[in-house]
Amino acid sequence: MTQESDGFEAATGDGPTPGAGPRAREAEVRTAFEGLLQIRRLTHTGAGDPASAPAAWERRLPVRAVALALEAAGLAASAVDGAGLRTATGYRVTTGERPATVRVEWLGPPGGGAAQQEERALTECAGVLARLGWEALLYRGPGKRRFLEVEPGATA
Repeated sequence: MTQESDGFEAATGDGPTPGAGPRAREAEVRTAFEGLLQIRRLTHTGAGDPASAPAAWERRLPVRAVALALEAAGLAASAVDGAGLRTATGYRVTTGERPATVRVEWLGPPGGGAAQQEERALTECAGVLARLGWEALLYRGPGKRRFLEVEPGATA
């Protein structure tokens, strides 16, 4: 959560490290994620487990939903300082190239080893997202860096 914000914002990896202390941040994330699951339960109209398919608001705000899912799973978000320089290694969630998609990368400070961690870390991200009804495909982009393309699953 930033000082300018009046509410919770999931860490996307493109902002500063969240300002709340670790325990306070964990509580905020847990509350937000429990709210996400409750929305899924209340709005689910199909067959199967309501927690396993993204709700309509998640499909409208996929960057927020994917970032919340990753943060709630305990995965580290990358972070940047005021000058835009990476200060922490972790996931970065941005809008995808195609409509309704999200891109997840594993980034960190120069020389921090993010490139060596990315395949394992992105595979872990994909597993977290799959359990929540997102389809995450691993690709290799420019410079041979890997990334996930994420979209709501077919059951959504």
